[in-house]
Amino acid sequence: MEAQQGTDTTVAPAAVIVLAAGEGTRMKSSTPKMLHTLAGRSLLGHVLVAARSLDPALLAVVVRHERDRVAEHAVTVDPAAVVVDQDEIPGTGRAVQCALAALDAKAHAQALLRGVPDGEEGRGVGDGLEGPVVVTAGDTPLLDGGTLAQLLAAHVADGNAVTMLTTELEDATGYGRVVRDAATGDVLRIVEHKDASADELAIREINASIYVFDAAVLRRGLATLGRDNAQGEVYLTDVVAAARAEGGVVRALVSDDPTVVEGVNDRVQLATLRAELNRRLLEDWMREGVTVVDPATTWVDVDVELARDVTLLPGTQLHGATVVGEGATIGPDTTLTDTEVGAGATVTRTHGSLAVLGAGTTVGPFAYLRPGTVLGAKGKIGTFVETKNAEIGEGSKIPHLSYVGDATIGEHTNIGAASVTVNYDGVHKHRTVIGSHARTGADNMFVAPVTVGDGAYTAAGSVIRRDVPAGALGVSGGPQRNIEGWVERRRPGTAAAEAAAAARATDPEVPPLGAQAQAQLADQSAAATAERPTPPPPGPELEHTLEALRGTRPTTTAD
Repeated sequence: MEAQQGTDTTVAPAAVIVLAAGEGTRMKSSTPKMLHTLAGRSLLGHVLVAARSLDPALLAVVVRHERDRVAEHAVTVDPAAVVVDQDEIPGTGRAVQCALAALDAKAHAQALLRGVPDGEEGRGVGDGLEGPVVVTAGDTPLLDGGTLAQLLAAHVADGNAVTMLTTELEDATGYGRVVRDAATGDVLRIVEHKDASADELAIREINASIYVFDAAVLRRGLATLGRDNAQGEVYLTDVVAAARAEGGVVRALVSDDPTVVEGVNDRVQLATLRAELNRRLLEDWMREGVTVVDPATTWVDVDVELARDVTLLPGTQLHGATVVGEGATIGPDTTLTDTEVGAGATVTRTHGSLAVLGAGTTVGPFAYLRPGTVLGAKGKIGTFVETKNAEIGEGSKIPHLSYVGDATIGEHTNIGAASVTVNYDGVHKHRTVIGSHARTGADNMFVAPVTVGDGAYTAAGSVIRRDVPAGALGVSGGPQRNIEGWVERRRPGTAAAEAAAAARATDPEVPPLGAQAQAQLADQSAAATAERPTPPPPGPELEHTLEALRGTRPTTTAD
């Protein structure tokens, strides 16, 4: 039998057991292996989503290493998951023993709550779980629900005691080999690499450590397990031999895609599978009508949603639950996390998180959208603009070099370049409110809390500390005055002073210095001359040195 991705089934298992107790020492990380992420989900998260797609009556996660962190994450991803602790006895078989005991007790309690008398026939009554039980590792992030569903359907259809998922590798070094009956194709045994004969080492089919067991077969098989092996562990694979020994049928479903069942043991494998998952995600989106200009530099998480005719330019990263509307263009060099982008929007060289951008908006280049940014339809957040907790109305624009935080801006308002909403007084944040159809000058400081009314204007360079009524012009600062001749008086001899003097002498558009300025300049020049010290006459020693130098000067002759 061969597995094909995407096949669905209506069969629901009695339980799914996810093994997540391993330490993962080869990751060399303070983060538990199961919590390392790819495409916006942890390794464990990917497996839990696939497992939950089977709609099991119960789902258990077995934990041990970094128990609290892994358990907390598991119930965050799947609140209905049952967390089971593995004790100090090592091995996958022991992990499943712990899980089955907990699930049997859970199923029994649920049956009693439903009013089913103890010992009466039915799923989850009597000895505990009845029906198929799926067991899988928690570190196979490309394992999908369709593959699990096929495995489960084959198990139920054939009435197997155990059904395994396997795959074939060109180089199976280090993996357990699946030995089949040549006549029936049934699985006879699983042989670990170190124990395999020469003929068995030639086998390319390997055990993927993903199984469906009949609950009763699993329970009986687990009861026979020991630790009589080189590792001193309880092996789940020994249940396969136990099932065969009691006459049960053990069969295998072959996945034609080895990466679906590939686990992560170190960061090299993590990076490899991350790239492979990203390639598949982008390929799926391109088939749905999304243009990805450079798949090698474009990354999307599994929960990202893209509409038709979206264009992703090189260097784009879309994380979390980002949603991009039809016809929008993202990139180049843009990272958006949990951000909503409306249809037809353009977002260029921007870093954004928890922002909402309306249809037809323009953002960037070099914009920074912090959480709480909401930009109305056809609005603009331009070059080197940072926004935070800001609601910006339809058609409003913040084109250049500005910070807008803790602010509300109405519709069709223009914010001048180099403007800042001064929102923090050192203790509390305050809000700036600017109305609709307002025009604020360049280099404005809005000292919050402050309100600028609808249709109001503010002058360039203003510090707005008080409210500006609707339709008013807000101006701060005194009138400009020019101090004539300042450069020539204060910076005499500089290039600037010389340029000013030359301009006055040659350019008729430059007015001459007034009488007062000329008098001040003349007085300053005279004072500088008077203060300049007269050099003393040379002394005897200097005269002697000069005479000596004259005597050594070479004589030049002409040919």
